[in-house]
Amino acid sequence: MRLVQILVPEGARESIVDSLDDEGIDYAMWEETGRGDFEAVISFPVPTGGVEPVLSRLRDEGLEENAYTIVQSTETVVSRRIDDLRERYTDLRISRDELVARAAELAPETSTFFIFLVVSTLIATAGLLLDSTATIIGAMVIAPLMGPAISASVGTVLARDDMASRGLMLQTTGLAAAVATGALFGLLLKETVLLPPVDIRTIPQVAERTSPNFLSLFLALGSGIAGAVSLIRGAGSALVGVAIAVALIPPAATAGLGLAWGYPGVTVAAGVLVLVNLLAVNLAALVLFWLAGYRPELGTYAAQTRRRVRTHVAAVVFGIAVLSVVLGLVTWASFEIGTVEYTTNDEVEAMFDDGRFDELQFGSASVEYTIADVFLGTPASVNVVAEHGPNTRIPPGVAQGIDDRLTNETGRSVAVDVVFVRGQRSTA
Repeated sequence: MRLVQILVPEGARESIVDSLDDEGIDYAMWEETGRGDFEAVISFPVPTGGVEPVLSRLRDEGLEENAYTIVQSTETVVSRRIDDLRERYTDLRISRDELVARAAELAPETSTFFIFLVVSTLIATAGLLLDSTATIIGAMVIAPLMGPAISASVGTVLARDDMASRGLMLQTTGLAAAVATGALFGLLLKETVLLPPVDIRTIPQVAERTSPNFLSLFLALGSGIAGAVSLIRGAGSALVGVAIAVALIPPAATAGLGLAWGYPGVTVAAGVLVLVNLLAVNLAALVLFWLAGYRPELGTYAAQTRRRVRTHVAAVVFGIAVLSVVLGLVTWASFEIGTVEYTTNDEVEAMFDDGRFDELQFGSASVEYTIADVFLGTPASVNVVAEHGPNTRIPPGVAQGIDDRLTNETGRSVAVDVVFVRGQRSTA
């Protein structure tokens, strides 16, 4: 429910009151003693979905487009006629004016935005290096990236050029600042005793952001949809902001770490993930706001805005399609790696179980196979540990036998190393 207060212009009170009576809306009215252009103040409750149509009708009756209007959220309204209004106005989306106000609130002042962005990036960078999921999520709570993404989409569909351009500017400069912050902080840690020597490519949280696949795209699309819905329905924006930040800040910090450690592959891979997620979040929000029925206030801008939205959507879709080639290749390579790892464990264990290697016992099998190896055609490195007793004869050709079988089953070249471990076991 919303409580609406309006200043009634001179000569429009009677028609506005008649309109409220026709709508079955209870109202309170008192004389306006401030500015001379208005004769009364009217306050009335209305369901959230009724704010825009009611105000539209009142404007037809003489309420000025830019008249002083206050829309407040209310907890409870007790009225005999409020149930009828709820049945009539079932739309749950907020009004156009409230949407603009909420979007503007989500995009903070520039100085505040960059302070929160830098702090969240520092925490996220530390979380990446510590391989701490909890630390990374904690950093996302204060990341301010939801506001610019949502306000850019709102500004586009409502022909608010200033809001759209500011949202786009904050997103691009903000992510660039996040990459720079990650690089500087990483360089500081790398060149001091604050962090022991480490290859960041071996850290799981970093590796996760350097092998982007289509699941990352779905995360960003889902975050954008959730952000738009939370704004339209007026609920849950804080939690949704975390989801949007997760799609953007950690990859940006990872790209910065790649610069600090001098690993261009890390920077490029994480940078692609940042761009794909940024485009996907904006695309989802833009399309959802348009489908929800939000349009400019003035009808003369409708056709122009429609063309602009189509152009933006086409450009974003094209960008995602181009970058998705990388996602597709990485997804395919990840599938190949998973297939080789799964097949290797099953086949090697089966070879030992069927007695092919006499009394040798299967210990373990591990595979070293990266995305770069898949594209370069480098054989997968398979390491097998075989156990045997003190008097067991080691049969010849164990490594080659495993190599032949894995090559046949996986369709990939492999290089097999077998380590024989001699052990003893006591009797009970």
